[in-house]
Amino acid sequence: MSGTAEAAELYSAIEESARLLDVACSRDKVWPVLSAYEDAFAHPATVVAFRVATGVRHVGELDCRFTTHPKDRDPYAFALSNGLTTQTNHPVGALLFDVQGRCPIDSYGIDFGVVGGFKKIYSFFTPDDLQGLSKLAGIPSMPRSLAENADFFTRHGLDDRVGVFGIDYPHRTVNVYFNEVPAECFEPKTILSMLREIGMAEPSEQLLQLGRAAFGLYVTLSWDSSKIERICFAVTTTDLTTLPVRIEPEIEQFVKSVPFGGADRKFVYGVASSPEGEYYKLESHYKWNSGAMDFI
Repeated sequence: MSGTAEAAELYSAIEESARLLDVACSRDKVWPVLSAYEDAFAHPATVVAFRVATGVRHVGELDCRFTTHPKDRDPYAFALSNGLTTQTNHPVGALLFDVQGRCPIDSYGIDFGVVGGFKKIYSFFTPDDLQGLSKLAGIPSMPRSLAENADFFTRHGLDDRVGVFGIDYPHRTVNVYFNEVPAECFEPKTILSMLREIGMAEPSEQLLQLGRAAFGLYVTLSWDSSKIERICFAVTTTDLTTLPVRIEPEIEQFVKSVPFGGADRKFVYGVASSPEGEYYKLESHYKWNSGAMDFI
């Protein structure tokens, strides 16, 4: 099957999923992304996932994310040349280029919404070459909040464990994903201490229980504040009934509606904490390969 045919098949799956979730799918937002990166969808190693989240900011949206091929193509320059995003003088526009010049990137991922269109680019580092925060913090276009929270990350053993780096262009934020997180970071007392230290809302018991089962965490930073904006803990599973928490009704509907390929399903379930409260997100893999990194 050609890349164009694969992209068309994926579009049909997205459109049907959005309809079942009562989300207004915009072909004008979705198809330009799929057609621009159509060569990725015929590649056997490409990972594709759908995601929904609770919370006011995420209502009425269905996100899709996928890994890109060829792996050495600059995804931001490609997005600009295909009209998926616009050139900007904000540091967010220079950040991927600066990261490329300092860190060995193994592959990339793209995130878009059926309503919002093109959103994020992910840079994946190899599991045996996780990146240090000091290198990332030294990048000129990086939000200063990364360096300003260095002590927090170092105290929790996260300073040299960056596995994925995400750039959100519309919101002008970055996500820093940590791999091989020390087990104590997932203990309820540590989670409680971490959240209080960085000014997040008091966690629910559900957050603490999910955190205990987590495999990874990530933080959201921006150029507009010195504080960590959000922190998220994520669990991976092939069976949602094994999770130690109740699944939200919106997410249950998503699970019933979203398609998946292959014999088995794979989910990444996350809880994000912010100063305003917490919300939940579920990523369901439409196409995945064992050994591939999760988007969370």
